[in-house]
Amino acid sequence: MAIRLREIPPEHPLQPFSHFLISIPRAFPDGSGMPSVAIVGRPNVGKSAIFNRLAKRKIAIVHDQPGVTRDRLSAPCMATQTPCQIIDTGGIGATLDDGFAAQVTLEADIAIQTADLILFVVDAQEGLTPIDQALAQKLRKADRPVILVLNKVDDRKHENSFGEMAALGLGSGVGVSAEHGRNFDELVREIDRHLAPLAGEIEQAAEEAEVRGIKLAIVGKPNAGKSSLVNAILNDERTIVSEIAGTTRDAVDLPYDFEGERFTLIDTAGLRPRGRRDSSVEVFSAMRTEKAVRRADLCILVIDLAAGITAQDRKIAQLILEEKKPCIIVLNKFDLYHPGAPMKERKKEAEAHVKRELFFLHYAPFLCVSAKEGKAVHEVLKEVLAVRKAAQAVPTTGALNRMLQLAFQVNPPPLVAKGTKRLKLYYATTAVNERYAVIPVPTFVLFVNDKAMMSSSYEQYLTNKLRQEHPAPGVPVVFSVRSRRREERDYR
Repeated sequence: MAIRLREIPPEHPLQPFSHFLISIPRAFPDGSGMPSVAIVGRPNVGKSAIFNRLAKRKIAIVHDQPGVTRDRLSAPCMATQTPCQIIDTGGIGATLDDGFAAQVTLEADIAIQTADLILFVVDAQEGLTPIDQALAQKLRKADRPVILVLNKVDDRKHENSFGEMAALGLGSGVGVSAEHGRNFDELVREIDRHLAPLAGEIEQAAEEAEVRGIKLAIVGKPNAGKSSLVNAILNDERTIVSEIAGTTRDAVDLPYDFEGERFTLIDTAGLRPRGRRDSSVEVFSAMRTEKAVRRADLCILVIDLAAGITAQDRKIAQLILEEKKPCIIVLNKFDLYHPGAPMKERKKEAEAHVKRELFFLHYAPFLCVSAKEGKAVHEVLKEVLAVRKAAQAVPTTGALNRMLQLAFQVNPPPLVAKGTKRLKLYYATTAVNERYAVIPVPTFVLFVNDKAMMSSSYEQYLTNKLRQEHPAPGVPVVFSVRSRRREERDYR
């Protein structure tokens, strides 16, 4: 099942105000990956009252004053048959006197972009407003199903607004009264109708994830010892091991339980340079290996340490880097690496060799093993679990911004444009797709005055600072630098 990360597109009018991370929950049976329903609308239309009705608890504050709800509130929906999360948002288009207007608008907009279903709430008593029309235009362009909800339909005279609201182009709508609970059964049935198919897909994905566990792609050049490593971990001659390079032709999925965790080891064909693939079988084997890298939760790069790191090892490492995959480097055949030297010196030399030849994959920890002799092979899976634990320690939005702002103060970016301009950081946030990744890789989104001013050296400086504060061995640091256009800076 292919499901994409729902992020705010670059052309979106509120893209430059994306101060918060889009974090999509994981699809596991504990409920954290349930479909989500966002309740959006202008201020004081009764969104919080609808939220409380669906949650069957008084969670959100209900008040006649516009703008009381400023943050996204989330809770399990207790009214529907289909398990789902409901999200209450601050009113879009609020005119607040304390500077929260843009913030509230952003919060609602993020909910729109990340929800599986949107409840667009309008006030049947006040009728259609320009803010309603602007919101409807935005929602029609959104790739999400929308249910138009006419709230405050307290008696028949308010039903006259149905025809007027139909002009929004979002259907005839469902008329309810959140205050009195009128017609909520129809709204609940409509929500169930939209979410039932999606819930089935998420449950299937959760079952597949539970069965397959952590997917590990064992990759490397031919004869590096990938199959020997797999057999040593499994303690079984499950795959063919031969001195002839290229014995493994296909990517083989092998389940394995270790310390109460389920793993799927994907033994892949060795990747040779494109010019040296001497048959169509090798070409297709290479394609399947590259596919295995993409579908894996983590890649284990196996290197023949006795032969040293080669250009082909660096190309495979580059593939892992381009796919932004968590990675562990396994230096195999350590028993043949300077066998007469002391262990400490051998490891020190191996570390220097890795840092020199694979400097661009510096985030990946390495282990020295001997698959043939079975030495240190189970340390590989322990390291995988350590990487997963580190990946879950994503810095909060506040901590991220404090750390980056301090980094800018300590070492300001250089002046550019003939010494007249300097890169400025407005805000930072983190986008995490946790729903379909067992080991999520966060994207740190930086909103700056001009992304063209971000040099590779300064980005590396920020990467180093981030790793100092939040070390996550095995997990790449991914930045997405976005410019804020002049006309969008003045948005209110």
